[in-house]
Amino acid sequence: MPEMDGLALTQSIRQFDEASNHFTYVILLTAKEGGDALLYAFEQGVDDFLNKSLMNEQLLPRLWAAERTSSMYNRLLRDNQSLIEANGKLKKMSSLDPLTGLGNRAQAVRRLGDTIKHCASRGGACCYLLITLTNLDALRKQHNASVISQLIVATSRRLRQLVRPLDEVARVAPHQIAVITHQPDIEYCNAQSYRRIHDSINLKAYKTTGGYISIKTTLNIVASDSELSLPTAETLMQLADSRVRIALETGLITCDHWQPT
Repeated sequence: MPEMDGLALTQSIRQFDEASNHFTYVILLTAKEGGDALLYAFEQGVDDFLNKSLMNEQLLPRLWAAERTSSMYNRLLRDNQSLIEANGKLKKMSSLDPLTGLGNRAQAVRRLGDTIKHCASRGGACCYLLITLTNLDALRKQHNASVISQLIVATSRRLRQLVRPLDEVARVAPHQIAVITHQPDIEYCNAQSYRRIHDSINLKAYKTTGGYISIKTTLNIVASDSELSLPTAETLMQLADSRVRIALETGLITCDHWQPT
């Protein structure tokens, strides 16, 4: 063939297959003899090897076998791609944290966005509380995974009992739980209003199979009201994330009222 031989063509076919999620069965027809030539051909991606002297007797049966193999392989590739796409859709649609049964971060973004829209149309303030379990990494070194899971579940249950029925509680990260709430006025979104939540989680130990264990947390509050141009859900969440270090260093509850600037 001009410009390339059969092995160079095979490499081009393999590159095309990789890009298109396809399988092409390649039979090399050659006059070369010897094990070295056969080994080299297979290393270059050839699937079958046929000497030209045997072509009249063996080519047609080899083509039938190639058709069966390539059909089965391409069907498997299509099925696998369908599974990947279905799994991706399920992940996008999933709104629950598998450990606690609370909403996950995606659910928190949706619910916070809905609360912001509610403020824009009905008034009031949107309040986002971010609770970080600051000693969780240290506890992981002392206790097994089962005990840590019990702690996280117990914390989420206690938090669920401390907030109002319509408030959204979501596990937004492995070590963080958030509360999304609507208040009639932004003045209610302050440290004093939510100190009891912070203290209830911190001061009372949790019973686990590893004994009674205490959780240490920080609390960051961010809020916005309809009197200002309202932020996006991600903007409020990022603001809360940026304040975690300050709460950790000072031991204080931080509270920020979002400003457009």
